[in-house]
Amino acid sequence: MKFDYLIMHGAGNRILVIDSRETNVEPPAVDELRRLADSTTGLGFDQLMWVTSPRESGLDAGYRIFNADGSEVQQCGNGVRCVAWMLARESGERGTMRLDSPSGIVEARMEADGRVTVSMGPPEFEPSRIPFVANTRADGYLLSVDGADYDVSVLSMGNPHCLLQVADTLTAGVERLGPLIERHERFPERTNVGFMAIRSRKAIDLRVYERGVGETLACGTGACAAVVAGQRLGHLDDAVTVSLPGGQLVVSWRGGGETVWLTGNAELISEGSIDL
Repeated sequence: MKFDYLIMHGAGNRILVIDSRETNVEPPAVDELRRLADSTTGLGFDQLMWVTSPRESGLDAGYRIFNADGSEVQQCGNGVRCVAWMLARESGERGTMRLDSPSGIVEARMEADGRVTVSMGPPEFEPSRIPFVANTRADGYLLSVDGADYDVSVLSMGNPHCLLQVADTLTAGVERLGPLIERHERFPERTNVGFMAIRSRKAIDLRVYERGVGETLACGTGACAAVVAGQRLGHLDDAVTVSLPGGQLVVSWRGGGETVWLTGNAELISEGSIDL
């Protein structure tokens, strides 16, 4: 069966968007997803956005999300922007869209400068809902990794995130600590790992080791989680520019149960059709 696809990127995060709205068939099996994610045997992606018809009226589209290892996840900020870009090009309109995501309804709008802003929902801090093994909820936790203890922030943005504050992202030990923390026993469903260097109250540097992918050039939910963590520790303002290896994102959050807003680019690389 043939499907139309877009290969896109958001801040360097390679996104494959496959449109299954006409058929609403199930995505490929895990082994085929892994082959598709490998640029040698497939189209190559960090995340696949499998676009579907919405499950209820009043919504523009739905989507499911798969990492390069074939695992299904609940949210992808960079991928949502790519889906919104596809729908805006299709309709020719720049109004607000409402999308049916695995973690709830997401709003998206095209900005005048071509960037896309999406609502990522409120952060979740309750350990059992992240999920994270902890006796009580706290702003920070002590995590033992390979014989050393690290101060971390833990929260969910539709998927689990563990944040470490570092002096410099270039020397943060992402390659060593990333996989160790991703599969740490206190994260029953594994976790994304963010290494954050605070430059001012309005700017941070960030590298992210993504669950099921490894380090990527950008991670939208990781940027949101980092800003939320920094705000809760009293280090950041309501709106923060996040510099990742692949580009910049802007994250806004007013605290409490308010939604987190993510703004960034969505760039088309190529498009075509594929037989799956």
